[in-house]
Parts: sequence; structure tokens; C-alpha cells
Amino acid sequence: MSDTKHIQRQGMALGFFAGYVDTLGFLALFGLFTAHVTGNFILIGAALADPSRSSVLLKFLAFPAFIAGVAAARILVLLVERRQALALRPALLLELVLLLGFMGFGIAATPVGGEAGPLAMTSGLLGAAAMGAHSAISRLLLGHLAPTSMMTGNVTQIVIDAVDLLRGADDPGLKARFAKVLWPLLSFAIGCIAAAFGYLWFGFAALALPVLILVGLLVSERPQQLAQAQPTIS
Repeated sequence: MSDTKHIQRQGMALGFFAGYVDTLGFLALFGLFTAHVTGNFILIGAALADPSRSSVLLKFLAFPAFIAGVAAARILVLLVERRQALALRPALLLELVLLLGFMGFGIAATPVGGEAGPLAMTSGLLGAAAMGAHSAISRLLLGHLAPTSMMTGNVTQIVIDAVDLLRGADDPGLKARFAKVLWPLLSFAIGCIAAAFGYLWFGFAALALPVLILVGLLVSERPQQLAQAQPTIS
């Protein structure tokens, strides 16, 4: 597989993954955004203004849980790279463990009910930590990809590039950049739709699909591709 195809496949898989996990968490846990800190701030404000809204504590705690996921991924990457080893596989394994916790506690909490009990709370916080790790991995180790969990910047970039394509801008990298952003964006949207149906049909067990995506990435990555994907971090 060529490097271009490999990068495209990575971006699509991780974009689908992020859209899927974030949507399932939103549907299952009272509108919790596992990957979007901004969204949770908005929901916290709404919940404080209207006490009838449920699970404000979960949304408060999701922020430090997300931070903990970012910090854990950063520390793991530093420890692995100080041993002159490749950090992507261990980092993806960390994300996989957190995602399995999200799924396992969610299944145990079913039916969740009108309030987030201890099991549902733990599930949501592990989901936020998993997506914190996902965001950190994207920045630290997958800088060759477009962002796969935060789509506002991607939409802005793709509109700018589309305008430049239409006006015939003299930029030799324009088409490649447009495609680099387009495929993760489309995959994210498809992941959101798939998660909605998956949760409707299977509940938290629908998280088995993103689990399989991470396992597939871990199994399919070749050592030389991992080396190409990772910048040196000091």
C-alpha cells in the first residue's frame, strides 16, 4: 500500500472512530460530549441555568477526565520514546483500554435511567479520557493527518480550499490538502450516523465497532509506517 493510501486510510478510520464514539456518548449519557470540551462547557452553563437538566456533575467531571486522558497519553509517549522505541502502538493501546472501560461500564449501567449513577458516571468519564488520549495521539504522533476529532477547523479549511480551487489558485499542494481534510470529515459524519443507529439497536455494545477499528489499526500498522508517522518529541 502506498504512503498516500495508507495516510488516507488512517485518516478515514480515525475520523469515523471519533464521530462514532462522540455521538454514542452524547446519545447514551445525557448529551455528554466525550471529545468536545467546548460542547460540555455549553451544556454545563445550560444545566446550571436550568436545574431540571440532568447530570451536570458528569459534564463537570468530563473536563478533568479529558485532561487526564491527554496527560496520560503524553506521559506514555515520553516514556516510550526515551527508550528509543516507537510510541504509536502503546498510545493506541492506552486508548483501547479506556474505550473498553467506556463500553464495559456502560453495558453494566444499562438501563441508565434518568440520572447518571456510579456505573454510568464511570463509563462517561472513561469515554472522555479515551477521547482525550485520542486527541493527544493525533497531535503528538499523527501530525501528518488532518484532525480527526475536532471538525470545526476542518470545515473552515475545506471551505477555504474549495474557494481557492474554484478560483484556480496557483497552489501545487491545494488538491492534496483538500483531499487530506475531506476524507476524515466525511468519515466523521458517517461515524456519527452509524453510532446513532448502533446505539438504537445495540446500546453500549455498539462500541464494539470502534474497538475493532483500534484493534485493526494496531494489527495492520507496519513498523516502517509507524516510524514515518511519528515526529521526534522532546
